[in-house]
Amino acid sequence: MKNYLPILILILSIGSINAQSTNKLKKDLLNSIDQKSNDLISISDNIWEAAEVAFREEKSANYLIDYAEKNGFKIDKGLAGMPTAFTATYGEGSPVIGIIGEFDALPGLSQTTVPYKNELLEGGAGHGCGHNLFGTASLGAAVAIKELIEKGALKGTVKYFGTPAEEKFFGKLWMIREGVFDNLDVVMDWHPGDKTEANVQPSLALVDFMVEFTGQSAHASADPWNARSASDALELYTHGINSYREHVKPSVRIHYHIQDAGQVVNVVPDYSRIWVRVRDITRDGLVPVYDQVKRMAGGAAVMANVEHNVSLISGIHDLLPNRTGGVVMQKNLESLGDIIYTEEEIEFAMQMQKENGKPTRNRWKDKTSS
Repeated sequence: MKNYLPILILILSIGSINAQSTNKLKKDLLNSIDQKSNDLISISDNIWEAAEVAFREEKSANYLIDYAEKNGFKIDKGLAGMPTAFTATYGEGSPVIGIIGEFDALPGLSQTTVPYKNELLEGGAGHGCGHNLFGTASLGAAVAIKELIEKGALKGTVKYFGTPAEEKFFGKLWMIREGVFDNLDVVMDWHPGDKTEANVQPSLALVDFMVEFTGQSAHASADPWNARSASDALELYTHGINSYREHVKPSVRIHYHIQDAGQVVNVVPDYSRIWVRVRDITRDGLVPVYDQVKRMAGGAAVMANVEHNVSLISGIHDLLPNRTGGVVMQKNLESLGDIIYTEEEIEFAMQMQKENGKPTRNRWKDKTSS
């Protein structure tokens, strides 16, 4: 399927293109992508099947690195202490145009290429957010720009950023801290979605942290009065979070994942662990909620008579949108026209709707191709 490829074309249409030759360059870019579509789809399929989670994306990264090297890019690997972080660079001088690519999968979403739930690997990871497309299409964009630089039609540098661990730990933060994104004129990305449009809306700021409770174990039947239950503290904490949800602004989101609440039923657990995420539209809105949820962990520990520890995992600032750039992107998207789907693709989509209990809708009835 080529339905993700037009999105990357908008990335190519911004930056150092001379206004007098814009139309020709855009045609060259489109042709370049069409000529490479089989290779790009093959890479995307390989990353889909590899389905590797945060910091373990060895195969996925290598599929992208190999294709970049084949197309004449200079590769820098193992950046910011992450084995799967890399850059692929071509050209010299300014402007320096960066394009981001992601390729990590999510735990527990293993799936074959059928429109119903069918694990490729039982309990394995899978691409729920389309990062197999994301990393691949972005690299296709970089290669298309490289060809124009090579021909002398464009001047400057194109730099592809292979950014790992986005789904879980936000690998870009490590790369930013180590200066990997320094000296860029602009950096762009895209993401699979249900609408083909330039994104000029802010994204949510978030913070991830781990809360651990430590108590005293004892036999649950013979000696429970000498126990201090870490599991009790965890339950009190989640109850507090859920009660708090009524008293935060509609823009706030609080998630958690219980990772350890004891191992057997007949022993009072002396250890429990929960991963918590807080989000809001802005960092300023996020911070007071984060502070309150951390304090609540202390309250739960007091009530259960246990100790607790809060460890920061990661966090990201809200996106600061470039609305002027978004206007340019949107115009280029619209100039590409509607995406054309085959009858087979439409049938696949409708079968997915049916399998998930959704009304079957054919929005593309008059937009099919043979």
